[in-house]
Amino acid sequence: LALWGPMKELWETVEGAVWRRQPESVHLLDLQLKKHKAQFLSLFKNPPKSLEQREKVRKASTEGISIQGQQGARLLPEQLLAEAFILSDLFDIGELAALELLLAGEHQQPYFPGLTRGLVAVLLYWDGKRCVANSLRSLIQSRHGKTFTLDLSSELVTLATRFTDELMSQGLTRRILTLVSEISVTREFERLQKERGLGNEKHRKEVADLIKECRQSLAECLFCWTCQSSLGKDDTLALIGYLETVTAEADGSLDSVNMALLMALLYCLDVTFLEQGSEDRDDMLQTLPLLTEKQYVSAVHRRLVDGQPWKLPGLQAVARMAWALALRALSQLPQAAALVEFTEGDESLADQALLDGVFLFLTEGVLASEGFAQEEFYARRLHSLITDFLSLMPMKVKHLRNRADEDARLVHMALQMGSEPPASLRRDLDHLMILIGEFYSKGSFGLELALDYWCPSESVHHTSLTGSYLGVALQRPPHKQVVLSKFVRQMGDLLPPTLYIPYLRMLKGLANGPQCAHYCFSLLKVNGAPHGNNLQGAVTSSPVSWEHFFHSLMLYHENLRRDLPSADSSHYRHPPLRGITQRELDGLSAFLQLLTTIVTWSENARLALCEHPQWTPVVVMLGLLQCSVQPILKAELLRCLAAFAKSPEIAASLWQSIEYTQILQTVKAPGQRQAAGIEVELNEIESSCEEYPLTRAFCHLISTLVESALPVNLGAGLRPPGFEPYLAFLRDAVFLPFPTRAYRRAAEKWEVAEAVLEVFHKLLRDYEPQPSDFVQEMVELQGEQVPSYKPPGYSLMFHLLNDSPMLSLCLNLLEEGVRQLDTYAPFPGKKHLEGSVLHCLCLLDLALQKQLVFMDLLRESQASLLASPLEQLLQGISPQSRRADHIVNIARYLYHSTSNPEVAFQSAKILRHIARYPNIQSRLVGDFMHDQAVSEKLMAGFVECLDNEEAEEGIEKVDESELEKRVARIRHETQIHILNLLITSLELKAPNLALYLLGYELKKAVSTTNLQDPGVLGCPRSCLHAILSLLQRGSERRSGPVLTRQSPHLAELCYQVIYLLCACSDTSGPTMRYLRTSQDFLYSHLQHLPFVIPGNEIAGLSQMSWLMKTAAIELRVTSLNRQRSHTQRLLNLLLDDQPHSQLTADGETGMEEETRSVSGFLHFDTVSKVRRKLLSVLDAISFSQEVPELLQLDFFERAQIEQVIANCEHVSEHGHTVCNVKLLHRVLVAEVNALQGVAAIGQRPLLMEEVNSILQQVVERNRVRRSLSAKRHALQSWRALVETVLTACPSDLIPADSRQLIIRDLLLDLHDKVLSEDAAGELMPIVAGVVFTLMVHLSQSILSEQGVGLEGKASSGFASIANSALHLILRKLLDFILCTGGGFQRLRAHLYGSLLYYLQIAQKPEEPDMLQTGGSSMWERLTAPEDNFSKLQRENLAIIESYGTALMEVVCRDACDGHEIGRMLALAVLDRILSIDRQCQWLLYMCNSGYLCVLVESLRQDDSALQALLGPQPPLLKPLYIYESKMALLTRVAKTGQGAVELLRCGLVSQLVECQVYDMLPESDPHRVFGQRDPTGFIPSPLDRYRQILLPALRLLQVILTSTSTQHQQGATQVLQWLIVHSDTIQSILRCQELSMSSLQELSLLTGIISKTALPGTLETGQDFQGSALVELQGHIGRFQRQCLSLLGRLAGSERARLLKLAEESSSPRDPADRREEMEVAMQQICANVMEYCQKLLLQSSAQAQFSVCLFSPSVAEPGPSAPCSRVPSLGLVLFLLKNSAADFFRFHQSHRQSLDKLQGLEQLPPEELKELCQAQVSGSGGVDKISSVQRSVLAKRWLVQLINNRAKLLSLCSYIIETCLFVLWRHLEYYLLYCTPSDPKDSLLPNVSTYRNLFQMVPFTCCPDSFSGQSSGVARSLGLSRVSQQDLEQLQTDVSVYFGESLQRKLLDVEGLYSQVRSRYTFIQALVRRIRGLLRLPKS
Repeated sequence: LALWGPMKELWETVEGAVWRRQPESVHLLDLQLKKHKAQFLSLFKNPPKSLEQREKVRKASTEGISIQGQQGARLLPEQLLAEAFILSDLFDIGELAALELLLAGEHQQPYFPGLTRGLVAVLLYWDGKRCVANSLRSLIQSRHGKTFTLDLSSELVTLATRFTDELMSQGLTRRILTLVSEISVTREFERLQKERGLGNEKHRKEVADLIKECRQSLAECLFCWTCQSSLGKDDTLALIGYLETVTAEADGSLDSVNMALLMALLYCLDVTFLEQGSEDRDDMLQTLPLLTEKQYVSAVHRRLVDGQPWKLPGLQAVARMAWALALRALSQLPQAAALVEFTEGDESLADQALLDGVFLFLTEGVLASEGFAQEEFYARRLHSLITDFLSLMPMKVKHLRNRADEDARLVHMALQMGSEPPASLRRDLDHLMILIGEFYSKGSFGLELALDYWCPSESVHHTSLTGSYLGVALQRPPHKQVVLSKFVRQMGDLLPPTLYIPYLRMLKGLANGPQCAHYCFSLLKVNGAPHGNNLQGAVTSSPVSWEHFFHSLMLYHENLRRDLPSADSSHYRHPPLRGITQRELDGLSAFLQLLTTIVTWSENARLALCEHPQWTPVVVMLGLLQCSVQPILKAELLRCLAAFAKSPEIAASLWQSIEYTQILQTVKAPGQRQAAGIEVELNEIESSCEEYPLTRAFCHLISTLVESALPVNLGAGLRPPGFEPYLAFLRDAVFLPFPTRAYRRAAEKWEVAEAVLEVFHKLLRDYEPQPSDFVQEMVELQGEQVPSYKPPGYSLMFHLLNDSPMLSLCLNLLEEGVRQLDTYAPFPGKKHLEGSVLHCLCLLDLALQKQLVFMDLLRESQASLLASPLEQLLQGISPQSRRADHIVNIARYLYHSTSNPEVAFQSAKILRHIARYPNIQSRLVGDFMHDQAVSEKLMAGFVECLDNEEAEEGIEKVDESELEKRVARIRHETQIHILNLLITSLELKAPNLALYLLGYELKKAVSTTNLQDPGVLGCPRSCLHAILSLLQRGSERRSGPVLTRQSPHLAELCYQVIYLLCACSDTSGPTMRYLRTSQDFLYSHLQHLPFVIPGNEIAGLSQMSWLMKTAAIELRVTSLNRQRSHTQRLLNLLLDDQPHSQLTADGETGMEEETRSVSGFLHFDTVSKVRRKLLSVLDAISFSQEVPELLQLDFFERAQIEQVIANCEHVSEHGHTVCNVKLLHRVLVAEVNALQGVAAIGQRPLLMEEVNSILQQVVERNRVRRSLSAKRHALQSWRALVETVLTACPSDLIPADSRQLIIRDLLLDLHDKVLSEDAAGELMPIVAGVVFTLMVHLSQSILSEQGVGLEGKASSGFASIANSALHLILRKLLDFILCTGGGFQRLRAHLYGSLLYYLQIAQKPEEPDMLQTGGSSMWERLTAPEDNFSKLQRENLAIIESYGTALMEVVCRDACDGHEIGRMLALAVLDRILSIDRQCQWLLYMCNSGYLCVLVESLRQDDSALQALLGPQPPLLKPLYIYESKMALLTRVAKTGQGAVELLRCGLVSQLVECQVYDMLPESDPHRVFGQRDPTGFIPSPLDRYRQILLPALRLLQVILTSTSTQHQQGATQVLQWLIVHSDTIQSILRCQELSMSSLQELSLLTGIISKTALPGTLETGQDFQGSALVELQGHIGRFQRQCLSLLGRLAGSERARLLKLAEESSSPRDPADRREEMEVAMQQICANVMEYCQKLLLQSSAQAQFSVCLFSPSVAEPGPSAPCSRVPSLGLVLFLLKNSAADFFRFHQSHRQSLDKLQGLEQLPPEELKELCQAQVSGSGGVDKISSVQRSVLAKRWLVQLINNRAKLLSLCSYIIETCLFVLWRHLEYYLLYCTPSDPKDSLLPNVSTYRNLFQMVPFTCCPDSFSGQSSGVARSLGLSRVSQQDLEQLQTDVSVYFGESLQRKLLDVEGLYSQVRSRYTFIQALVRRIRGLLRLPKS
């Protein structure tokens, strides 16, 4: 039998069912009650000891013992067993139970720092008992009965009633009474003391509190029972028997346990509930034993009438009185006829009770008991007891009154005779009145029970002040009320003097409450004489009336004023002879107290009395204060004035009166030696009496006045105006000396402190620093200038921001307070000490809040005042402890949060303020850790505040009257402050408070911390454990963590702390390890997402944000650390759409599972899908945001109000802009107050209403901003999580097909949300970002899936995702682009990026060129089925075109204007769409709408920016990127003939001609570094930058030439113009010395352009060039020709080998293959271009060979590296090129075939080869090893395809070069061998090379056709070639035939067979070879 765990569980279940009304709790309660029935039947019985158990426990150290919930036996240490035996003997419990208790104590030890497990076990033992007692009490409270109801479900009430009835029938009452008498704190403490079972003061207090609570709860069980149902006869007698033996406390009152039992008896004897006539009255009558059981009545009657005297006669008197009243009430019921014999005895019983002083005992024994004020139903029962006596026994009351009158006469006579009054006087009526007064003064629970004494014979609300009533008669009041009100009125008639004071005290009680006070005021007014104008009439009025009272007061004032000594006389201290007697003093005090009560409660009374022209109470009272009367009376007068001061109207005039009467002397008369007024009273009279009522009353008055009004011009005219003298008095005369004064009553010391600190607190609270406070103003007084006083708040701030006596006293007081509280002992004035401490902390807190503004203003004012920040002053040295421990003292109050929640709250608030300062944090950590014991306490204090279970998050401001709610809210706010303190500190560098409080290492590196569960390895319970346990509560249930719903804001901060710990690099490691291993924190919380909190959406979103951010970090970290199972588990949780089996706690099998199994039974094949967790979180973020409508203003100007609102805005600590509503309110009210004039006063209510509506609007705006900010934060966190899942987690954890479906779902959902009507624009940018990421991953996933080779899939869709889904995504994406409208350009950049990635999906991957395309006929190609790519592309285009011009407009506009990145992406989108748009819709639109022209014209504007780029300093590269994008788009446009024509029409080339940037070729000097080279290599060198500008232009020109060449030559002419304008640059490029990779690229493009344009034919079609222009053009063209040929010489001849070697070497290890490939292609391309150029020149010059121009000299000297590069290349060069190309062709062809074979057998390739293939594409040596095998084969395939296609391109270039070479060779040979006439043969005898060269220079290299030269071509040729001799020609023939041998011819024919035939150009090579062979065979002539 465990004594604690199960009991705790039982109490939690009962509490959950009865008090928290949790669902499903009744079922759980039923289980628990069945389980624990035995414990309830044998209440508090311990399991017995036994020898068997003792043995078992003894052997546990050797054989071990099995423990529930753990496998196997566990060996326990000897020490533990010894303690178990001690515990067993101590509480007399079974040995096993004792052992279990100890083990529980060991487990719970971290929750009780500083205690051993044994001490904890003692606490648990009593806590278990307390749980049982409280559970029993709650069950009895939930019964159905006659007094109250808890509104519980009938099921629960039935269960509780049935169970408790059974317990009662088994003798529960006796058991409870036995336990209450057996258990006593002193006895238990003696036992514990003997066995050292008591620890420190806190432990003692906790044990004592638990024992007291056990007794109290047991007693209250009986009380609750009797409230609801009756006790049986025996039980009632047992209760009476117990009460007979009860004794009183030292002060004569009952303790709270006996109080409960007395009330239980009174409810047993209660029949008043029958008056209420509830619907089930008859049922109650049946169950009431007083009516149904005669034996019951007789037994009780006998026991109470004839029983022995009780130990407390007063208690017996109460019981008898209750019984007498019960009998009297019964006698009036018809059912009670049978009880006549008993009901007769009620009179005598009542007499007996009166004799024993029943009313006196009720006052002293019951009302004085502290237990009485705790319970509302005690008050109700006592109320019914008193009222029953007055209403049921009117004769008794009359008898008492007569007796009192008689006694009064006797007393009067004795006074007349001068003898002592007789001793036998009874004072029952006095006691009754005093009882009534005392009882109703307590103001129980706001019930206003005293209303029963006032009969509303007139309507309350219509009393006019003159006393005439305009009320309508109300319905008749109940009889009882009539009797009671008659009692009140009659007792006041002809009142004898002895009853005067008791009657006033009774009235004071009965006036306690707003309505009661009004009735009482009316009564006293009516009692006055009807016409009291003459004084005689006034005297005759009733002595209890206003008239009488105030008349008396005035007389006192008249008399005493005459005796007023002069201010300077020294008689002041001795009151004059004619003073006030003690009786008069008591009477006056009683009257003043009554007046105070009425005036406090009723505002009408306040104003009516104050404005009464004759009474003038305020004036009279102030007058009396100046007279010499006792301090006690003055105190009463001041309290009464304070009550009047509650009305602001009265307060303002009261200030002036107080100043005028100089109660506190503020103006000294000239020549006056000593002070007068209250200061004298304090220093001389009160100090010597050691009592300070007057000082306290004065503080109270000032406190009230300060709250109502604080006039600025107080005392103007006589002194500098202001409050300063009062503040100085309170500070210097009251506060500073208070610790050193003597006090007769110890508690008064703290009362004085609390009273004065309260004033300071109020003054500082209402102070706002203003610039005017810091300017020294002067006022004129009696002709001289004196400095004016500052506002009191300024003065207080100044004292608190300096090391002043006031500050040090406050800090000492805090130290003293914490020292006293640490004793845990009660002491006099404890409550007031706590109040003083609270005010001190509030002062410090306010000073910290206001000091920033204060110090700023002080600095700006340049006043010569010093002030230090408070947080620095708090670090000062304490004079008591000689250590800097002020802040530690403040923090120590957190340790007392259970007993003083408010103090802990203020302490946390102050610490949070201080935590903002980084320099203080590290010192604080040192101070906190300095003393081990204090350090443990501090940690325990913080943890205790966080652990507190009573904290509740209140809605804004709850009804503060409910104390429990208020305390719960304060505890909650404390937790919030502590968490904010942690958050603030975590943002500062270590060491900081947060790390200390959260349990991290501070002496070593933070990252070395090893977090443990509390108690493991001596790890204390830290704030982190507290936060986690707060969050974990309920996380195992289906409903999820309780905290998220109960305290949303708290939960949000808890998650934030955990996120910060995970995000900070130092704490991340330890925290995440701990959360992962010990707590499984993230998984258990993520499975409850999304948190939907009705009514607090903002907090729910923030909680999810922090949790998702933490999850993202966790996924990233586990992926990096390769903890695959963790990552996989979280991913499944977030992404699965299959239902998980939910976790279910005990007995919580959900309904869903049952229904699911049923549905599963019916439908076999359906798998219910659930929403993916990520999507349901997205659902929880609402994109719509209602916005408050505009202000409707009648009085204020809207624009100005908006300006004011903007001025009041600031950025809150959460980072969003909010408006400070309080400040705004102050500004607006000041504005309203500033209005002058009658009209303004009339309009004031309307103005204030408008101010109110403005404020409400601003509050709403703030809420909207907070809401939007929360949504943005949540969406960003969601985005982070999604992106982490997709990018950081290993891709193989999510298979490709499900990855695509997940992305599809996310994309569609996101778009649906963002495209809804009311989606907030602020959220769109984040959505666009996510869409981009998702699209990237979708595209990658699909492409990689195709890469792996899933081409053979069913054609239903594209990869794993259906085409329809892709189309839907595209439509939504385009809708999104369109819905962003004109703004949001940056946002559209994301969307364009997404669109590009989307369109990339349909791009067909590179296919390997098999060189066999010619094989399939045209028809086959046309009828082949459409492949997936084309199909998707076609459908995409159809969708894009369905959007029409709207989409075109948006994209084109973005391409032309706006943000750079947006423009680039828009240009790229246009490029992409144009590439697939076969119908050219988009191109048409661009041309027609003028966007194309705009783009073309913008090139000119780019020119200057591009020129700036070529400077030596690395500039911003934006213009370059945009230029490249633009050129790419224009190139795309130019690829269609139509586009190219349009571009020319727009003047593209002429724009390029005007661009000067192309002329700015930088020097290429490798040795001189230009500018600062960017070390990262990101910013290219100037030369590279130039090439980046030039190459796109060259490409564009080339494409234009290609597209336009077929129609007309217009393009060529324009391009030629470009070439000529920039000819200098171009020639220097062609002359280029250093041939590098990039220069080869340039050359390949340039030669391509020159080969198409620099032709004589171009000039023909050009404009009519005249004369010199023509010559110049011809010169340019000639120069281009020469340079091209010399280039050919270099590439084909001299430098070829060097360049290839260079390509080999320069290739870095990163891209070895690429570089070489590119160089080869570029070189071949240049050769091909030059050869094409030669071919064109030959063809253009003439169609027949004999008129052709000669480009090559007739010599076959092979160009070697050493051969001088002649100006005219020889035919040998052509032959050399031919031979090399043929050789290259076969090399390339073989490599192409090998690669093809590899590609087809990719699966069978050995891993080494695969690795080698991948190496080309992966950077770094280890890169390949990290790639998965699937990825490897994808990379290898990609590389092979690239290689094959490169080879195919090289093959086509080679074959082209071969064909052109053959053609050129054939044309030249034909000319030389057939048509050339040799010159004089003797010339040939000079075979000198140089002359030969000179001769050949004569060859008209640029010989032009006739149309140019104007001469006959025959003449020209004969001139030019006359130098070629016969010998040369023969030599040529011989050489060529040698060179062009059989082998070369065979090779060439093979080339044709292998390649050209396949490409369908049949026998071109064959024919040429044949012709050349024919020429060579000609006979030499």
